[in-house]
Amino acid sequence: MRADARRNYERLVTTARTAFTEHGTGASLDDIAKRAGVGSGTLYRHFPTRDALLHAVLRERIDGLLGHAEALLAEPDPEAALGRWLRTYLAGAATPRGTCTLIIEAMGAEWADTGLGAAATAIRAALGRLLERAQLAGAVRAEIDPGDLLRLANAIGVASERTPDPGGYADRMLALLFGGLRAG
Repeated sequence: MRADARRNYERLVTTARTAFTEHGTGASLDDIAKRAGVGSGTLYRHFPTRDALLHAVLRERIDGLLGHAEALLAEPDPEAALGRWLRTYLAGAATPRGTCTLIIEAMGAEWADTGLGAAATAIRAALGRLLERAQLAGAVRAEIDPGDLLRLANAIGVASERTPDPGGYADRMLALLFGGLRAG
């Protein structure tokens, strides 16, 4: 990639991150291009769809979540590891606003060939490995499906977006969720 194209790409991602944080995942793409100081054509050359731009904005966070899940697989307490990952997931899930809804949608088959679809699949798989460890240890009910658990976590994230204390609300809802997940 040419140096000027690379600068435009990075400026668009930085500007989009700010716009999505301020206005949610539905922020105007034309406004993002204008704020980045490029034309709409430049934005669409780099990011042919809103989803492609959102994926670029969320990529670092997604990679961090996947790495965190991998590290937690070595934790001696599988239930605590699962809880820690879900808390980390929800800590940033509401930023930008609409991210949780987007991940729920990206879990659908029609998203399979998109960057966000692949990200949702990877997140589900990472959560699945943590969940399976907790299930094998007898800490979490065996019938819990990782896709369902991810949808529940995202539902907590969506609800948290609409509260004055998103972190506190998410923690309380996770405690309730874990009460229902525990085996026995």
